[in-house]
Amino acid sequence: MTASGTNTAPRVALDRAGDGTLRVRLSGRWALAGGVPRVDEVVAGVDRGTTRLVFEDGGLESWDSALVAFVHEASAAASRAGIEVDASRLPEGARRLLGLALAVKAHVETAVAEDDALTARVGRVALHVWGTAGDALTFLGETVLALGLLVRGRARFRRVDLLHALEATGVSALGIVALINFLIGAVLAFVGAVQLQQFGAAIYVADLVGIGVLRELGPLMTGFVMAGRTGAAFAATLGTMTVNEEVDALRTMGLRPAEFLVLPRVLATSLMMPALVAYADLLGLLGGLFVGVSLLGIGTTEYVQQTQASVELRHAWIGLAKGVAFGAVVALTGTYYGVRCGRSAAAVGEAATKAVVMGILLVVVVDAVVTVLSYVLGI
Repeated sequence: MTASGTNTAPRVALDRAGDGTLRVRLSGRWALAGGVPRVDEVVAGVDRGTTRLVFEDGGLESWDSALVAFVHEASAAASRAGIEVDASRLPEGARRLLGLALAVKAHVETAVAEDDALTARVGRVALHVWGTAGDALTFLGETVLALGLLVRGRARFRRVDLLHALEATGVSALGIVALINFLIGAVLAFVGAVQLQQFGAAIYVADLVGIGVLRELGPLMTGFVMAGRTGAAFAATLGTMTVNEEVDALRTMGLRPAEFLVLPRVLATSLMMPALVAYADLLGLLGGLFVGVSLLGIGTTEYVQQTQASVELRHAWIGLAKGVAFGAVVALTGTYYGVRCGRSAAAVGEAATKAVVMGILLVVVVDAVVTVLSYVLGI
């Protein structure tokens, strides 16, 4: 932009040539604060014989976006009339800004009427599920490839991220895991005792709590807690990075998100879940012991001996194996919705919600599959 000490009003001069060219000479000081001429004068000067509209610097003293807006509006009107526009004789800065303005097409939203028929709604849902399933398989494949690079010692991620994830999924979750599983063990013992006492078999509450907690409730409740706590945290963290375009920046630097962001979180959750499940099992057994001793009048030694007689090591191993599977499912679900998050603040909350819901659902599905397989295999 150029400037001078004068304060001349903006002027527009039209000069018509014999070859159908209409020259528009702009002069004076063009500024939004001082007001600008209306474009109607130029539009009115365009007649049927005009084939070319040329904008010229006729003595511009200074200008700002007011000049660009004036030329852009006049050019748009001329283009709609099929008239060629030439702004090459304007200052260089104005030409560049005008080029950017002309390069952006006006966005016109058109409402698409959706068919409300049942078949149409079912079809849309099916297409959405199919697309999501394909994208999820792609994400899983990228994670498996990243795990292969880790096995070969070529994975690229920060070790400090792995340590932070281990702390977040392990030590920080001990409190809520302890509370939930102690109460679950106590409730299970109380519910079982109500029925078993009718047959004089209250001692078998120890069997019910021991097997139920080690095989099912310990891993399952820990998986639920981690889905609501860790899965949502992963989705929110990675979703915020996606909104801030940090994930795009990693791709630009040649770092794969599945390798740099997803892999350490999946490893940390899968490694810490068995330890959390073992901790949950202990607290669940203590909850059953508390109810058995305080409410049922069973001796502590008698309750412990009955638990040892009924519980086998394979029950604990099944629960620990479920813990590994649940940890992988929770971490994959949370990171998937985080990396695939939209580009708005609302999308981050939506990603966290989806991560929790889908994480809990998949934990139940995996638990059912492992339970059926255990039954078929006789373990």
